[in-house]
Amino acid sequence: MRKAKEQQLDLVEISPNAKPPVCRITDYGKYSYDQKRLRKEQKKATVTVKIKEIQLRPNIDPHDFTFKLNHAIDFLCEGMKVKVILRFRGKELRTKHIGLQTIEAFIEKIKPWGSCDTKPREAGRSVIVLINPLSKNVRAPHPNPEERAVEVEHDEIRHVEGADIKKSRSGFRNKALDNIKLPAKS
Repeated sequence: MRKAKEQQLDLVEISPNAKPPVCRITDYGKYSYDQKRLRKEQKKATVTVKIKEIQLRPNIDPHDFTFKLNHAIDFLCEGMKVKVILRFRGKELRTKHIGLQTIEAFIEKIKPWGSCDTKPREAGRSVIVLINPLSKNVRAPHPNPEERAVEVEHDEIRHVEGADIKKSRSGFRNKALDNIKLPAKS
């Protein structure tokens, strides 16, 4: 401290946890300015990764599928990750294969812009997959609005016959109800 006073500078403790503690004789104003500048440069250098979420349904309409696919392509071209969540409601859980086909079709369509490291995983009533953007020199260019407006066919989303959940079923119960004759109204 005596040496610092003789030089009309400050004694700054650099590393208080070291044994013995490390100190430096310097101008404290200049030291604090350098530290702030260093922190600011480090903050600029860090890359924040944004994750955007796209929600799908197992029996999604082809137009909605295309609309969400185009949004995911936009996000990937901007360098963001895309988390695709396919949610099941009610009796849709009985036909999980349809949901898996829908999410696999989504992943297949988005391959030129992004890739997923893992397979889609089931989490309760939903299936989740994280799609990472490909590097700029590898991925396909961002499509023009005219090029990407092409709708996906219904068969491209689901690969199995009879996969549509909304299709009416002709089961035992429906046949039994058809055979019931109601009394005539008087």
